[in-house]
Amino acid sequence: MAVTLLKSPLLILENFIGGEFIPCNKHIDSFEPSTGEVYCKVPDSGPQEVEAAVEAAKKAFPEWSSRSPEQRAQILNKLADLLEEQLLEFAQAESRDQGKTVTFAKNVDIPRSAYNFRYFASSVLHHTTDCSQMDHLGCLNYTIRCPVGVAGLISPWNLPLYLLTWKIAPAIATGNTVVAKPSEMTSVTAWMMCKLMQKAGVPPGVVNMVFGTGPRAGDALVAHPDVPLISFTGSTLTAQIITERCAPYCKKLSLELGGKNPAIIFADADLDKCIETTVRSSFSNQGEICLCTSRIYVERSIYQTFMEEFVAAARKWKTGVPSDPSNSNGALISKEHLAKVRSFVELARSEGGTVHCGEGVDPLHLPAANANGYFMPVTVISGLSDSSAVMQEEIFGPVTCVSTFDTEEEAVAKGNGVRYGLAATVWSQDVGKVHRMAKRLQAGLVWTNCWLVRDLNLPFGGMKNSGVGREGGKDSYHFFTEVKSVTIKY
Repeated sequence: MAVTLLKSPLLILENFIGGEFIPCNKHIDSFEPSTGEVYCKVPDSGPQEVEAAVEAAKKAFPEWSSRSPEQRAQILNKLADLLEEQLLEFAQAESRDQGKTVTFAKNVDIPRSAYNFRYFASSVLHHTTDCSQMDHLGCLNYTIRCPVGVAGLISPWNLPLYLLTWKIAPAIATGNTVVAKPSEMTSVTAWMMCKLMQKAGVPPGVVNMVFGTGPRAGDALVAHPDVPLISFTGSTLTAQIITERCAPYCKKLSLELGGKNPAIIFADADLDKCIETTVRSSFSNQGEICLCTSRIYVERSIYQTFMEEFVAAARKWKTGVPSDPSNSNGALISKEHLAKVRSFVELARSEGGTVHCGEGVDPLHLPAANANGYFMPVTVISGLSDSSAVMQEEIFGPVTCVSTFDTEEEAVAKGNGVRYGLAATVWSQDVGKVHRMAKRLQAGLVWTNCWLVRDLNLPFGGMKNSGVGREGGKDSYHFFTEVKSVTIKY
């Protein structure tokens, strides 16, 4: 007797406005990256839905902003508790929606999402303001900080809940209310989190979630006259449009954008540790992290040894079905993005580059159910000019390019030779050298002999085309508040 397998019904998301789930009459198809099939319908929101969300946020602002930091912190900690209670459910949902492995979502995305709430619940209690005396004038000066109002938050598809909570947590901890727009490609965990809001005690209208595309929902949000602050993580091109749309209103802007991050490896590096970490920094999360290493510069005297060991290590970084714990990478986000990443590999070949492993070299063996998924093996390229688009543009996939340098001066020039300036890594056991390199590299974050070690108290953000502003402890506190200077005559 034949058995017919029935497909699960489509998941249909709803906007979350004023503490209620509101259906939308238009939807966007959302694809499961590991199968290439539609599995979810996301609201195609526009100005009408954004207007309703902004009104709800404005209505909630007076009461929420009047609460003490301690009262708001209790709610943030409760949200963290609820996320941790459902960690596996959220991790599986994030994996299915984004393509990443369940292991990565379980170990990185969801724990960090919960920690974002915990961290800002704590840090908001410990900021101080300034005070100065002018005794000769009989005056005392001090500063106070007030929430800005309705915060417009737009988050990307690569670390969906991780980066959404990185924005929501400081915004509401400091007394603002929120209208958030996650990426239309990865909206499920944001929708799931909305279900936890009431249980955590978040008053209606404090956090509103509007799902949809950038040109419709995103544009309506950034151009809304009653949203004085925009925090955006995404592409540099989109940030330029946002900046233009916000300019007439002089809005506060935080823009965390792309990167073309170098790893600079000197001959005295601990090569075993360096290779293990650089494979991870190049290919984690399918290379879909703005901080991933996409250019590797190796001192010429160790280049051959490095390449042999690095390519061998990269080949062990398995790509496959996201639910399989033996796989390091899952699927890329979309069919279009996969085609874009592959096009860079083809361009490298056409320019005389050598593809040592990965795309077009190492075949992937996938189950029949995943044959149409957006998978790509990790790819290492060498032999390209520094002016090649492959060396200059953000690829945002499991591709890294390796080149050589001879002197410290040349390493700095090559590291700085792109329009981006988000992150860099330096590998050397010479303390003086790593300090010199850290100072001279044009990057908002520089790691030496490690990667992705983050203290959330410290500023996060990039230089040049990698962004405007900084986020993290004090920086997020300053961004999500307005400072006032007060003078008292006595």
